Amino acid sequence: MRRIRRLRDVMPRGLFGRTVLIILLPVLIAQALSTYIFFDRHWTRMTERLAYAVAGEIAAVSDQIEGSPRDHGTIEILKGLMAKHLDELVTFARGEKDPNLLTDAGTGPGLGDTLARALAAQVRRPFSVDVDMDHKNIDVVVQLKDGLLHVSMPQRRMYDSSGYIFVLWLNGLALIFFMIAIVFMRNQIRPIRRLAIAAERFGKGAHVQSFRPSGAREVRRATEAFFSMKDRITRAVQQRTAMLAGVSHDLRTPLTRMKLQLEMMPPSPDSDALRADIQDMEAMVEGYLAFMRGEGDEDARPADLVPLLERICANARRQGFAATLDAPQVLTLEIRAGALERALANIVDNARKYAHAAHMTLGADEDSGWVRLVIDDDGPGIPPERYDDVFKPFYRIESSRSQKTGGLGLGMAIAQDIILGHGGRIQLDRAPTGGLRVIIHLPL
Repeated sequence: MRRIRRLRDVMPRGLFGRTVLIILLPVLIAQALSTYIFFDRHWTRMTERLAYAVAGEIAAVSDQIEGSPRDHGTIEILKGLMAKHLDELVTFARGEKDPNLLTDAGTGPGLGDTLARALAAQVRRPFSVDVDMDHKNIDVVVQLKDGLLHVSMPQRRMYDSSGYIFVLWLNGLALIFFMIAIVFMRNQIRPIRRLAIAAERFGKGAHVQSFRPSGAREVRRATEAFFSMKDRITRAVQQRTAMLAGVSHDLRTPLTRMKLQLEMMPPSPDSDALRADIQDMEAMVEGYLAFMRGEGDEDARPADLVPLLERICANARRQGFAATLDAPQVLTLEIRAGALERALANIVDNARKYAHAAHMTLGADEDSGWVRLVIDDDGPGIPPERYDDVFKPFYRIESSRSQKTGGLGLGMAIAQDIILGHGGRIQLDRAPTGGLRVIIHLPL
């Protein structure tokens, strides 16, 4: 389980990175297997063939020296021919013997053992093989009847350079195809990224300009479905707004007539009570319309959140409420400033009704990509089981029906609607002061 979690931690987060990984891993595995098989089979076989060729050359020189007169001229001719055509340095020490030379060979896969097996099969004389890896040289000593034959050659005599060229060509070709695949994959992912950005902006309430769907058929269908959904939601909001405008006009007209009739009536306790009821009805209508309007048609723009909060605190202090703010100097977000100010003002106004003071703490976490605003008050608080009910429209904590003490029960519902429209979230908790803590997260 821990290994799976660790694997998830190292996995790329984005679709492009994961696609690259899906393409890259099989290519790397295939190239590694191909290279291993090539070196294990072809390279070993070529090395054995070259070793037998070198052993045949040494055997021919050995036979020539033993079968011809041992004069200095013959040795010099052999040395010249071997150095010129075979890149081998040949020397002959007449009269010397080495009792440590062997007549058999090892069985290992190394370069020395491969050459030793070839020498044992062709030279049939005591010999030794010394592979100098530092100087890239091979020294062979063969015991002849009248002396020791020394043959020195570079290690490249035992290698086939075409093998390296083939491996480089194979890996280079795979790299070229991989880069071509990455370019095509990036073009396929670009429409998905555009769709994700458009959906995120629309979820935050920003205006999203329609663009032509592109990419694979499934991506085009998803893009078309998203814009169809966006248009339907926009039309529904517009129809709701138009309907509410008509309702507002229809309700305000009879209320206005009733107010005029009351003004023409002589003062009496009944008329005063009726006038209060009319004012309550007007307030309820305005509150209902404010809730249904939501965020309106305001577009999201970059704005500094700190002056907005300072303005809310100043307005609360003018009404006798102790509101304080702890925030950085500047914190810019893409917000609908008017709507967000109304949401936060509703929260502070709700605290003002039940508490004597409130404190705001604003901070940003760039790693998580969220801005965190905490509003604590010193009021009586709310039972945890009623946290969710607070955000329901027309829900009021206190049991009386008076709007002066409990309001209409729309302030927190409007605040939640606006904050969710910004792509954020809001939750309630118990404040350290014993009152209510409102925690708001907004995306950076």
